[in-house]
Amino acid sequence: MINRETYLEKLRQLKDQNLIKVVTGIRRSGKSTLLEAFKNELIENGVEENHIIFLNFEQRENLHLSEWTILYDEIINSLKGKDKYYIFLDEVQLLNNFEKLINALFTKKNIDLYVTGSNAYLLSSEIATLLSGRYISINVQPYSFAEYLLAFNDEKNTDRLFRKYINSSSFPEAVNLSMFNEDLVNDYLQSIYDTVVLKDIASRYKLRNLHQMQSVIKFVFDSIGSYVSPSNIAIELNKISKKSISHNTVSKYLDFLVKSYILYPAARFDIKGKELLKSNEKYYVVDLGLKNIIATNKYDTNLGHKLENVVYFELLRRGGKVYVGKNNEKEVDFVVHKTNNQFEYFQVAFSVNEIKTFEREISALKNIRDAYPKYLLTMDFDNTSIDGIQKLNVIDWLINK
Repeated sequence: MINRETYLEKLRQLKDQNLIKVVTGIRRSGKSTLLEAFKNELIENGVEENHIIFLNFEQRENLHLSEWTILYDEIINSLKGKDKYYIFLDEVQLLNNFEKLINALFTKKNIDLYVTGSNAYLLSSEIATLLSGRYISINVQPYSFAEYLLAFNDEKNTDRLFRKYINSSSFPEAVNLSMFNEDLVNDYLQSIYDTVVLKDIASRYKLRNLHQMQSVIKFVFDSIGSYVSPSNIAIELNKISKKSISHNTVSKYLDFLVKSYILYPAARFDIKGKELLKSNEKYYVVDLGLKNIIATNKYDTNLGHKLENVVYFELLRRGGKVYVGKNNEKEVDFVVHKTNNQFEYFQVAFSVNEIKTFEREISALKNIRDAYPKYLLTMDFDNTSIDGIQKLNVIDWLINK
């Protein structure tokens, strides 16, 4: 089992804090395994096993716990005295009125509460209001490249592994399958995709035209790293389809995909004015392997955009809000607004060995007049400083935080 240290460290810091810990993310990204690992840490550090209650609502033996009041009574009756108890509710959105259960358990001062869910219903506007100021969200994604390396201990060629990483899947189980039979990986990814699209989205929102949504998904997957809007997606799709689709429908589908953690949006940020812009944004796909089953995706193609996708999620893991930047007429790939109100700027290119490419990429950073850190990430082997801009090999950057 790969140690998800980034997320475990967050859980360690939040232990016994008076907050509901909400672990979210796409299905099969490792949320249940993460909670199991943290539960084992608690036991290793002296917490008695009978002071831990772990319930996975996908398991057959827990299907009878459909009413929150019955489950609440069972949990409360298990508590003895005023000792601290650790309650883990895995895939809690499958329970009827789960938000009432969470709220009721949180009122008990001797309960430290952890919940997971695979769609953003867990943090919808109504529930966010109900739990306002009482929860903190930890979003789990498939393996980072540093975690991916741990799965291939016998392979010492990190360049070769990285090429595989940006062309295939980093879902934990997909990585395991790839070691035995690559043909099984796409079958596994197809099952995740079908579950999220057909069960989490289509069934919940009672969608009738799945073909339209599939078209939107394919368009956005093929547009990773490019600015898009519901209007221009609708215009392009209407050119190739006999049945028209409105920008409002496209906007609705994009919202569903974001809430199910397939897509992550990056809004545009005006660097000079330090404000968000309402116009076009970019979308990034939670796992590049998913492109292999829905979009036209050939091995070792569109490497620049795939690299940009990898960097986006690494920046999310390292903390802060991640935007795409605009500085006058120049575009900056990523602007990171850190929690201390500091900024970092990132430009991403597969290679800048050609002088024309180098000048284009570096000029976007040179044009920024403030003194915050600026980085140019590439697959080139040299790490150097250019007028205060740090040019780094992206693999080194991903491995060495």
